[in-house]
Amino acid sequence: MKLKTHTLGCKVNQYETQYVREGLASIGYADAEAGEAADLCVVNTCTVTAEGDSKSRQVIRRMARENPGAKIVVMGCYATRAPDEVARLPGVTEVVTDKRELPDLLGRFGVTDTPTGISGFGGRHRAYIKVQDGCLLRCSFCIIPHVRPQLASRPLEEIVAEAARLVDHGYREVVLTGIHLGHYGVELNRSRPKGEWTRLSHLVQRLAELPGDFRVRLSSIEATEVTRELIDVMERFPARVAPHLHISMQSGSDGVLRRMRRRWGPQRFVDRCGLLESRLDRPAITTDVIVGFPGETEAEFQETIDVCREVGFSKIHVFPFSARRGTPAADMPGQLSKQEKQARVHALSEVERELRDAYFDKLRGMPLRVLLETQVEGGVVGTSCRYAPVRSEVDASRIGKFLDVTAGGSRDGIVQSSCDRPIPQAI
Repeated sequence: MKLKTHTLGCKVNQYETQYVREGLASIGYADAEAGEAADLCVVNTCTVTAEGDSKSRQVIRRMARENPGAKIVVMGCYATRAPDEVARLPGVTEVVTDKRELPDLLGRFGVTDTPTGISGFGGRHRAYIKVQDGCLLRCSFCIIPHVRPQLASRPLEEIVAEAARLVDHGYREVVLTGIHLGHYGVELNRSRPKGEWTRLSHLVQRLAELPGDFRVRLSSIEATEVTRELIDVMERFPARVAPHLHISMQSGSDGVLRRMRRRWGPQRFVDRCGLLESRLDRPAITTDVIVGFPGETEAEFQETIDVCREVGFSKIHVFPFSARRGTPAADMPGQLSKQEKQARVHALSEVERELRDAYFDKLRGMPLRVLLETQVEGGVVGTSCRYAPVRSEVDASRIGKFLDVTAGGSRDGIVQSSCDRPIPQAI
């Protein structure tokens, strides 16, 4: 029996696809080779933007065309938001509208020993671990709380066992992810006394205490969830917890943030970043920014640029606002033109490159631990503990392993390394 999968969207989707793949592999499904038709196709969809819906439909149609007679199972946020629409697409035999039904889905295909987690991550060298699902926030631009509204945190011991399994299988970095990672444990704590609460910081500490040569990285987190307890763990385990946080900002303008229905203003965001920088040595802080939000003035856009410069992000994911049908922001007055939004994307991207290069320059001469990942001409590029891509002149046989290097200068957004002499252990 041959299987094809395709994943659109976030790290959580990638994890869930791997979960399904491993379950099906346990009953004999194998990945179809290039050009080989599959018996079963699984498409994991995204609905963050209208473009995500469109790409999902394109993939489903292509799967039906290239795999005549195959069963096509569709899951993911687009399937949840518009199940009838998805069911009408060619070849679709089942639509999974709730990710909590994945064990039941596997059972319907004959999987009797339902996995509690994953043990590999395809051809990747970093493995994602989904630790929670659901979001209670109601940001005015986001559709995700409508399709994943229920908070569901996985048992701490189950996550710890999964991480240990992945490390045993050779993965040197595990990335904790969730729909709202910082809300890990929230719904579990509602019925517990405060002294028995489980928080994200507790999970990170338990993982940091595991034996083995690996590190833990956190995916996106909100500013209010950069707690002193979490920073304490990062400070106490500098070689195990990557000194990098992706803190979602979206805008540096107080007015725009209010229209976005975010929970804090720019000064609180800056203060949390400052707290992190006061406790850790040159941590990497990355973020997301939406430009061209309805009503955003030139002055408000400049406020965002000013905050970006004040924080000194090492990377900014810049997105033009995309009106998402079903969200309040889609019907707000003051919608900007495509040309205006693209101009602001370009302007902030220029600032992003400037800030990235400035951060990389601060790393010069610093020991970095790099997970080697991709062969390039004359060496290998990997991801450092501080999320900077690093090029090293080593043989491709080292891919998938750690290398301790000294950071040199950067070129074209990649830090060049020196690894021809012993250096202190990188942190």
